[in-house]
Amino acid sequence: MNPHQHFPAFPPAGGPAPWVPAPWVPPSETEQLLHEAGSRGDVRGQLAALAGAELYIPAPRAEADANPDTVVWRRHVGPAGFVCRPLLTRGMLPAWHPDWVFRGVTLRWVAEFGWPDPQVWLGVNVGTPAQLLLPASPPDLALWQRAYAENDRPSGNRLVALRHGALHGPLAYGLACGVHLAIGNGVPWNEVGTVYREYGEERETLRDSWGITGHEGWRRQLDFLLDAENSPPEPDFVLRTREQLAAAIGELPSADLWRETAAGHAQDLGADPETVKGIEELVRRVMRYEARFRADGLLPPDGRVRTTVAYDYGRAVNLARWGLSARFCGPADAEAAIVYAGALSKSAHRSWEEFSAGYALGRVLRFDDEEYGTFYEQCLVAHRLLTESGGSPWKHIPWR
Repeated sequence: MNPHQHFPAFPPAGGPAPWVPAPWVPPSETEQLLHEAGSRGDVRGQLAALAGAELYIPAPRAEADANPDTVVWRRHVGPAGFVCRPLLTRGMLPAWHPDWVFRGVTLRWVAEFGWPDPQVWLGVNVGTPAQLLLPASPPDLALWQRAYAENDRPSGNRLVALRHGALHGPLAYGLACGVHLAIGNGVPWNEVGTVYREYGEERETLRDSWGITGHEGWRRQLDFLLDAENSPPEPDFVLRTREQLAAAIGELPSADLWRETAAGHAQDLGADPETVKGIEELVRRVMRYEARFRADGLLPPDGRVRTTVAYDYGRAVNLARWGLSARFCGPADAEAAIVYAGALSKSAHRSWEEFSAGYALGRVLRFDDEEYGTFYEQCLVAHRLLTESGGSPWKHIPWR
């Protein structure tokens, strides 16, 4: 088989009528920076954009699965007959395909790759308006390494979107319910496509953190999340007790009444003394977290959390995306799960802000242990970005 054929087609540029092409809109900031720097002949600006981005090499899925630790980088013959080693930025990745995956690399990795043939160029986004062709002589490689060392690479905790991604409708709504983790991972919130994270990393994370190695395991864990059965049941038990008390007495119960009633219910259900004691302490923990939430703006001054199911529903959205990225499911399955998670979220909460507070409480009760560390800080950063940023989907997608 010709190695030059091991490269999937790029998405076509231009509009439906070739004689009247539509103006090209860069899918994300990376492509915009590349396009603008290229228009002014600014190679250093182009390298700075590449230094801050994850870059992708196409690979047959069977090859990647057989040798997960090896990245094979084939040559590609460009439209004008030049030979290059091709890279793609995230916004220029082609549509999802079950048999093609993309290995994530950095500009430093590219610079350290062996380049014995001076006739082979580096080709970024070949055949698109964001195309960049660079010679790969030793001085050029040194320039790439310097650009990687001198330019910052964005970490997580940022709100990112693709301009051609879902922005309205049920799919966008569901994706907006999974935006906390998208922010934490620094990936576009509105993408259901070829990658979430790098292919090998995606499969490794699903295996090690979720025990998922195939479609059946992915589906089983997804159903647990959609049924709100992944997280421990105790937080919603005590929150439900408070809501029932409030409905019965016409006002919020005192801390003592809430704690004693929750403990009594647990005892009536057959809980042992240690579990009953744990329920009492959980009520105290919830109250302390809610007080901190109010101080930091995760809750309004008189706000409270009514349920933590948002944490499972929000993760269901991301598990759907992870499964698609790892090729454990197809686009139809992933999109159906995302839309359903959005519908479940809408039925359980009354606003984006309430959803966010419930998500945050579910996460910190499970992992933070009242340290107010990374798990708490990530929730707080995401909440502020989503409630304050003009580019937040919560500003443009109504809750109801």
